[in-house]
Amino acid sequence: MRICVIGTGYVGLVAGTCFANSGNTVYAIDVDAEKIENLQKGIIPIYEPGLSEMVRTNLKKGRLLFSTSLKEAVEAASIIFIAVGTPEDEDGSADLSYVLTAASSIAEYMNGYKVIVNKSTVPVGTADKVRETVAAITSHPFDIVSNPEFLKEGAAVDDFLKPDRIIIGADSRKAIDIIMDLYTPFVRKRERLITMDNRSAEMTKYAANAMLATRISFMNDLAILSEKVGADIESIRKGIGSDSRIGISFLFPGVGYGGSCFPKDVKAIRKTGEEYGHHLRVVDAVEQVNQNQPRHLIDKINVHFDGNLSGKRFAVWGLSFKPNTDDMREAPVIPVIHALINAGATVTAYDPVAIENAKRKFGNLPGLSYADNTYEALSNADALVLMTEWMEFRKPDFQKVSELLNKPVIFDGRNLFKLKNMRELGFTYYSIGRPKVLSD
Repeated sequence: MRICVIGTGYVGLVAGTCFANSGNTVYAIDVDAEKIENLQKGIIPIYEPGLSEMVRTNLKKGRLLFSTSLKEAVEAASIIFIAVGTPEDEDGSADLSYVLTAASSIAEYMNGYKVIVNKSTVPVGTADKVRETVAAITSHPFDIVSNPEFLKEGAAVDDFLKPDRIIIGADSRKAIDIIMDLYTPFVRKRERLITMDNRSAEMTKYAANAMLATRISFMNDLAILSEKVGADIESIRKGIGSDSRIGISFLFPGVGYGGSCFPKDVKAIRKTGEEYGHHLRVVDAVEQVNQNQPRHLIDKINVHFDGNLSGKRFAVWGLSFKPNTDDMREAPVIPVIHALINAGATVTAYDPVAIENAKRKFGNLPGLSYADNTYEALSNADALVLMTEWMEFRKPDFQKVSELLNKPVIFDGRNLFKLKNMRELGFTYYSIGRPKVLSD
């Protein structure tokens, strides 16, 4: 098949590359000429395991074509994916201006029947708006499909190649059959291809992310209560996760969720509820807990240092919102670093891949510097603050950590280490939802 993907951001680039890898010819289109020029050289703008290699392979084979020419791509393709951004508007709703602009451009260049697929995360009713936009410009036949993505950053390529499920929303049997055929190489079990109407497909994406965010915020709220009553949230997590009705996924307490999806999508579904006169009270609570969670770690730091952080130096391990990505959007580390520096402390941060994004995010923030490796960040620090559960942080040389820190103090926002081990190693160790460990 010949496919056009509009937008070479996270979703569009992964989807287009994986479609090309299954033998299709993919035109990946973006208005950013510099970005397209770099992509044509195999230089990708995001860190995602396995993606760079796959991009370069399909470029060489001529199946993946990066361009700024939408006209050529629309004319050549039978399926056109809209994978542009839907940033959060001031009121929390999703900004559809990029989606509708893309729809207008598609309509302008259509030369026959096309299947137009919404791959962007969009609120309920967007398919109708896209249909109206296209129909107002062209007389060529077309169908609209809602095909939300369910890619986890850090595992997006694997998620696309081996999906849990593929949601196809449409009111046209012809369009459904075309999209099912496109996805056949990625699914051996046809029951993973789930068809429904457009509005249900649009709602499914937001509902899924809101549910996962709810599990995270529930565990974080429960973790704080566990500290107050003297319980261990890790034991509780294992206890409830062993219930087959609950399961173990997304039950890990920490400093809160971040990234490009959960914060934005929780706000968007709440806004949809408001627009239809239905107050989503659980969603409100989910967002409030998440906003407060980084503050919980900051409070622990303040208590340990008797409320005086002036002149203190902190090592921070982890800047991205999760491991295996360089994405810092809504990362919990952002309010933590600002709080430390605003209190008069200095911070030396390290992350395996997100430092360049951090420099753009924080700018020339006084008091913030960056290290080239984990141990360099520790030198002359009064404590280590662990913010992202990168694999290389899980088994450090604790003797070296203790020697480099002014005192062996760790604030662990991801519960990476065992309490017993920290006690035996002589650390003062604070985690989330577990008893604190005090060194002798």
